[in-house]
Amino acid sequence: MRRTTERRPTGRRTTERHPSEGTLRRLVDEPAGVADADRAHVAGCPACLAGLAAAQRDAAAAAAALTAGAPGGADAGTDAAWHRLSAAVAAGRPRPAAAPRRRWTLRRPLVAGLGVAVVLAGGGVAAAGDWLQVFRTEQVAPVTVTQADLVALPDLTAYGDVEVLEEPDVHGVPDAAAAEAATGLAVPQVAELPRGVTGEPSYQAGGRVSAVFTFSAERAAQAAAAVGEQLPPPPPGLDGGRFRLTAGPGVAAVWPSANGVPALVVARAVAPTGESSGVPFATARDYLLSLPGIPEDLAAQLRGFGGTGTTLPLPVPAGLATSEPADVDGVPATVLTSRDGLVAGVVWVEDGVVTAVAGSLGADEVLAVARGLDG
Repeated sequence: MRRTTERRPTGRRTTERHPSEGTLRRLVDEPAGVADADRAHVAGCPACLAGLAAAQRDAAAAAAALTAGAPGGADAGTDAAWHRLSAAVAAGRPRPAAAPRRRWTLRRPLVAGLGVAVVLAGGGVAAAGDWLQVFRTEQVAPVTVTQADLVALPDLTAYGDVEVLEEPDVHGVPDAAAAEAATGLAVPQVAELPRGVTGEPSYQAGGRVSAVFTFSAERAAQAAAAVGEQLPPPPPGLDGGRFRLTAGPGVAAVWPSANGVPALVVARAVAPTGESSGVPFATARDYLLSLPGIPEDLAAQLRGFGGTGTTLPLPVPAGLATSEPADVDGVPATVLTSRDGLVAGVVWVEDGVVTAVAGSLGADEVLAVARGLDG
């Protein structure tokens, strides 16, 4: 793909080369394999962003076709849906690597700016004396993310190492009782199913996921130099500082539909919390958001959450979904609705637990289910 532009002073023509269609497909399927220069070009090029959007639509259509025809039918679709919902409930937490305790290449959505809020969203009570809890999820808040933001954001591992400590091991279980036994979490019971949702759900359970991010000033300086910028001086204690995230375990009840896409999903998980080896939450957040490559609008949204370390960002893709505040039995909640109105979900946090209701429903319907949950 290429375009030709005129140079007015001389009349000579120059050719600007765009990343190939294969590169755009890799941005969808394997973003870690795309060079920073190509990502930077795509982020600022309307023609390439349009091509990327087409590649994403093709990938989504192919995934839907494979899901609908996969062995196991609806069950195969519900497995995939649980993985997608798990990622959404954790507000973009990183996808686990194939094996524990290895480097984790992260680009989207846990990258740079979002990584600040989520990497500092680690787990539970500190297990050792050198860990200080700096983040505890008490609420979620929407963060608008554009396609250009997602392309432009750098790889978090450009700033240090990410080590997987625990993987969630999401798997099917026979019933709600088995899900509760596996996770210690009660599965919320739906008082009345919405119109069009029928039958009994399948159940999924997943264990805890945890990882440690270690910041490297040297590596961050190299990343800044690669884009022609200088690294701001790190605050004391940040170079070599460690941040541990943990989220889960979680459970989900999934009602299938005829096309293999879940008609309704009700999920619950222990909310992310986080520990630091000594760097305060606000100090680390503000510094990481100042690093080269972080889109300013995204950074400004995350800075607006304040320095208390209690708000978990919920990424909302601009142009594809909208968000609005609501409440579930008096608890603040966020409702997400696709632009076409075909899919909606509601997410809220109460007593350290994230609950989500989503499906091929309208916003009013998912709110009605959420407000009628038992347990």
